[in-house]
Amino acid sequence: MTNSIRDIAEEARCIFIIGSNTTEQHPVIGAKIRRAKRHRGAKLIVADPRRIDIADYADLHLQHKPGTDIALLNGLMHVILREGWQDDEFIRERTEGFEELKPVVAKYTPEVVSEITGVPAEDIELAARMMAENRPGALLYAMGITQHTVGVPNVMSCANLQMLLGNMGVPGGGVNPLRGQNNVQGACDMGGLPNVYPGYQKVTDRAAREKFEQAWGVSLSDQVGLTVTEMLDAAERGDVRCLYIIGENPMTSDPDLNHVRYSLQNTEFIVLQELFFSETAQFADVIFPAASFAEKDGTVTNTERRIQRVRKAVDPPGEAMPDHWIIVQLAKRMLALGATTPDPDAPFADWEYQSWRDILEEINALTPIYAGVTAQRLDAGEALHWPVFGPDHPGAPILHVGKFTRGKGRFVASDHTSPAELPDEDYPLMLTTGRVLYHWHGGEMTHRAQGLEAMYPEALVEIHPKDARKAGVADGDLIKVASRRGEIVAKAQVTDRVEPGLIFGTFHFAESAANFLTNPALDPQAKIPEYKVCAVRVEKAGSSLDERAISE
Repeated sequence: MTNSIRDIAEEARCIFIIGSNTTEQHPVIGAKIRRAKRHRGAKLIVADPRRIDIADYADLHLQHKPGTDIALLNGLMHVILREGWQDDEFIRERTEGFEELKPVVAKYTPEVVSEITGVPAEDIELAARMMAENRPGALLYAMGITQHTVGVPNVMSCANLQMLLGNMGVPGGGVNPLRGQNNVQGACDMGGLPNVYPGYQKVTDRAAREKFEQAWGVSLSDQVGLTVTEMLDAAERGDVRCLYIIGENPMTSDPDLNHVRYSLQNTEFIVLQELFFSETAQFADVIFPAASFAEKDGTVTNTERRIQRVRKAVDPPGEAMPDHWIIVQLAKRMLALGATTPDPDAPFADWEYQSWRDILEEINALTPIYAGVTAQRLDAGEALHWPVFGPDHPGAPILHVGKFTRGKGRFVASDHTSPAELPDEDYPLMLTTGRVLYHWHGGEMTHRAQGLEAMYPEALVEIHPKDARKAGVADGDLIKVASRRGEIVAKAQVTDRVEPGLIFGTFHFAESAANFLTNPALDPQAKIPEYKVCAVRVEKAGSSLDERAISE
């Protein structure tokens, strides 16, 4: 997020949510947004293919078709430019590429956009006016924007809109991605991506690579690695022979689960580091029992880039150990076997971490955006939002104040491109996926909470009454949902939360996970699968338990 949660809740005059089921997936932020709407009178616009809960609080709900985000955003910018509502001073002084943006946006009249998105032209006009008249405005998005084959252009279009309105680098503004998992921001910050070292220092950057080589006393590759989806494709081909999986359950969370199963079966050696015996554990050759967040000391970095201290509350059960301890022990044994020979004089070659503080000292030394995030400051209770460039640097709750990191912000024009797979005669409905309030991801933790299981005990597939009647399905019936990749059986929830032609499913329940159906087509730049759109058909299923196990 470019801005803090408090900043948005207290300063934004207009909040635009697109591709985020905020109240169910980020309930604390959702509550703050509702409070801003109720007590401050902030305008709220929600763009989502479903009538999600937060839409009930909105001044305007733009119910666009999945995969049409770029068209919708271009349509909003078209109206803003047509009416002269853009921030000319901001554009002139702080951006580049505006002249290239204008002819692209000019094509997306409200009428054209309505035809593509299904949103009434008058609502597009009204939303643009609301944003223009209520500045500063914050834009919030989540995986409904990124999980498309055009995920990167989607994000660029969000940035285009905010720069056009001058909503960057100011309190109450910004482009604010709500991260989907706890500490996913911290994992990315620490190099949990195939193209960067910690602090987003590129592996292709010679100076960055040499810095880490000198620190660790080893030779490092300059080649960008594989994403999860690409790893499984490579495992299927035999190009990847070993997988080390830490805190991930690809047998529920990855697209096209039948393909995932085949790839895992084809992998020669799998090591899994987990809290519980997950669906993926069935394929593991070795399982390392890991400690949970409450059983170890350290930090997490949340969605607003704030580094938060985590303190051990209880001892881990049995043989479970903290993740870093397991990794260090494995590394030491590999070194003893001659896997590599680090330079013993390198400052961080010995792997002798006595605590999280030792690890943080290494991070301070090698990661500029975390240079001032010291154990002493965290223990003292400082709220530090990276970048924190030194021990006296205050951090940056708001990014891009006065200047963008790259100098000038760049407008990147994008045209609407259809999803990789659309409904046709054989598969006439569109499936979009997401989560519900009561469960999280593959459910390894939430399925073990009796209260949550009681509230949401089984998989439900939302289907519009028109489509239900056509399939001969009543509310509560078992339905079979099929795509070109697989089939599941789940209970129908007949509702007008979805539009005709659209159904919604989750991947919380392994036996009925929507990811048996989803399309593994990737965004060519970010390599994120298109979880949010695929073509399916539905029919009434039998009532036997055997039918429910069709995907197994």
